[in-house]
Amino acid sequence: MKQRPTFLITALCFGFAFLYVPILSMIAFSFNNSRLATVWGGFSTKWYGKLLSNDKIIDAAILSLKIALVSATVATILGTMAGITLARFRRFRGRTVLSGLVTAPLIMPEVITGISMLIFFILIATMIEKLTGLRTQRGFTTVTLAHITFSLTFVTTIIQSRLLSADISVEEAALDLGSRPWQVMKDITLPIISPAILSGWLLAFTISLDDVVITNFTTGPGATTLPILIWSKVKLGVTPDINALATITVSIVTIGVIFAGIAMNRAERRRDLDAQMAFRSNQ
Repeated sequence: MKQRPTFLITALCFGFAFLYVPILSMIAFSFNNSRLATVWGGFSTKWYGKLLSNDKIIDAAILSLKIALVSATVATILGTMAGITLARFRRFRGRTVLSGLVTAPLIMPEVITGISMLIFFILIATMIEKLTGLRTQRGFTTVTLAHITFSLTFVTTIIQSRLLSADISVEEAALDLGSRPWQVMKDITLPIISPAILSGWLLAFTISLDDVVITNFTTGPGATTLPILIWSKVKLGVTPDINALATITVSIVTIGVIFAGIAMNRAERRRDLDAQMAFRSNQ
């Protein structure tokens, strides 16, 4: 009989405790009646009421959600195309350059990415002003483009990894049976990588929603996102309303992950059932 790896279980428990105990304590102190964020003064939900009545926080949250939705969707579309290209087309001119461009943001510090984005947008704004006389400012568009560029690489990596581990013989069999390439893409390839597409979208959405460094370089007046607002408020000290805001954010992300997990499990079971039915019909 094998002995339980006591050391590994203990280390795992300490690791999870180190990660999640601060989050649980933050959630608990969001219901604190005291003005001090770390001193318990009784149970109260007043900070949630003050949070929901704060127009600056509401506007920043709406802006962050808009940027995250647009950037995650565009990054998922472009990342899926790039992942399929890198996984299914092994030899084409410029493949090395494309692969390098995709993986560069993974290893490049966010500060360097933010500075390069800032310089690029300044040059573009200068050119537009010289050609048309219009003065442009950094804001929603620049932040969204920066988030698309940064999160695109993560989506591409997820899609490429899923395709490399998938059985290509299914697609080849469909082509041999007379299916057109776009039919194979629609009926076989996309359903196979649909969990990876959903995972990539969720990751891109989360990255965009909580990014501070790149957003700080590419944002402008009147385009304060929620992470930037939280960062500016934390500089003056953590208050219970920040704990309440963080608790709401954690709750939304948790609910999204749970629903995504349920959807992916159902899709996986549906594909397994279809495969079993197809196997039985061929016998």
